[in-house]
Amino acid sequence: MADMKQNLVLLVSLLIVSACVPVSLSAKKPVLSARTEDIPYIKCQVCEKLAKELYQQVQKKQAEILPKKITEYQIIEIAENVCNLKKQEADWIMKIDIVEKGDKLELVEQDVEGQCNSECKTVEKACEEVMGYADTDIAEYIFSSKPNIDSLVNYFCKDLTNACVKKPPPVPKDRTPGEPFEPKPSKDAEMEKIMRSMQDMPGAPNMQMYSREDLMNMKNFGNEDADDDEDEDDEPQFPTKLAKALRNKGGGKDDWKQKITKGIKNKSQTLKRHANRVSNRIRQWWKGMRAAHTSKNTKTGKAEL
Repeated sequence: MADMKQNLVLLVSLLIVSACVPVSLSAKKPVLSARTEDIPYIKCQVCEKLAKELYQQVQKKQAEILPKKITEYQIIEIAENVCNLKKQEADWIMKIDIVEKGDKLELVEQDVEGQCNSECKTVEKACEEVMGYADTDIAEYIFSSKPNIDSLVNYFCKDLTNACVKKPPPVPKDRTPGEPFEPKPSKDAEMEKIMRSMQDMPGAPNMQMYSREDLMNMKNFGNEDADDDEDEDDEPQFPTKLAKALRNKGGGKDDWKQKITKGIKNKSQTLKRHANRVSNRIRQWWKGMRAAHTSKNTKTGKAEL
């Protein structure tokens, strides 16, 4: 219960900061891009890890919804998100370190998440290239065939995507080594997990992500001694004054937290129900179109004979 309250307070703080604090007040960090030239050397390994991750996440989802059975749409949703670092299904990518071994690159899984620098972006890019437009096909295969993990890896990486048909080429001797794996502070990792879990909620995609250091460096953030007589329209002061008002409210704090938690949960469930309905209708329409097209081609072939 204490952890839940702490996470809720953190969540509300993030919402207040993301909505009210100008981005220019946060510390600027360099944006590192993927090293696309490294993808051919790791593509097969990424595919194998991706297939195993799909298998494990489908099994985990099935265990969560028992006694109900997982739907094909739910598997498609996992497949669509598993290569997107903004989604929690892609958390596995942040534990991967690209290590140089002779003329090869090896993917080594770490125990903790690391800072997402160029190697992290490279694995994400390779994952996206492997998946391509195969998300619905692999989801249909998992749903209908219920393969074991070895069969899934073989089908996905050799039959469906051809990612492991050829051996990777040797790494050039003059290749610049990648950056060392840098573990992420546990509090930062926890905060980012909360943000990623909120991506599908209304308004969440527009939220900005700040580290603990960014928040502390922001003008007047957390300054409880600020002058209460300053202009009420001063936007940078708003988070501090609102936080102070919420702290002074006292008795109704628990009720207020419960209402926010319930509201977020209800909106999230409603949104997912609508998405499921729309997706199911589109899939039914598409299957009908494919069936009609197949039937038409069959009749045309018979007529020509």
